[in-house]
Amino acid sequence: MRQANAAIKTLALAALALPLAAFAHTGVDAGAHHHGFMAGFMHPLTGADHLAAMVAVGLWSALSARRAWPDLLWAPLAFAGMLLAGALMGLAGLQLPAVEPMIAASLLVLGLLVATRIHLPAGVAVALVGLFAVFHGVAHGQELAGEQGAALTLAGMVAATLVLHAAGIAFGWALRHANAWLPRIAGAGVVALGAALLAQAA
Repeated sequence: MRQANAAIKTLALAALALPLAAFAHTGVDAGAHHHGFMAGFMHPLTGADHLAAMVAVGLWSALSARRAWPDLLWAPLAFAGMLLAGALMGLAGLQLPAVEPMIAASLLVLGLLVATRIHLPAGVAVALVGLFAVFHGVAHGQELAGEQGAALTLAGMVAATLVLHAAGIAFGWALRHANAWLPRIAGAGVVALGAALLAQAA
């Protein structure tokens, strides 16, 4: 019961974060041009798309894991690593097509994975979340292109990503033995956010 109550509180907080979708990428810190580790750490929290994706990766990893080690870590580490790679691409000026639609699609897919708790082979999980992470990273990197102190800001972003993954894993682990509908509701919330962002990007 205690785990279920904690999960419900978590879902309520996630619901409160949904209005941040309107601030994705051109978020509440848009135009502020603050840089440094703490600015980078806070940056993923200013857009519901990035925040939801990073937490969802951790949730899915915990909900679908057949064993705690190493199943819990494959997808989160792949996402963090490829997010950094994508951010470096964005900093270098690389342009990828359909960045915003792909970010929205990542939420649709990750939300479905959370809701269904599907277990994928490690290689497939790494490839899937890694692909999506590149687009999230490119979006971040393009925002920082040409700015001084970008390396330290990126370090903060990666650190925040790992913290959000860890939070998702913790919540997901608590939900493993809770009411079966709670993970479905969490996944449906991420899917709904992805659908809303996809409609905006269309």
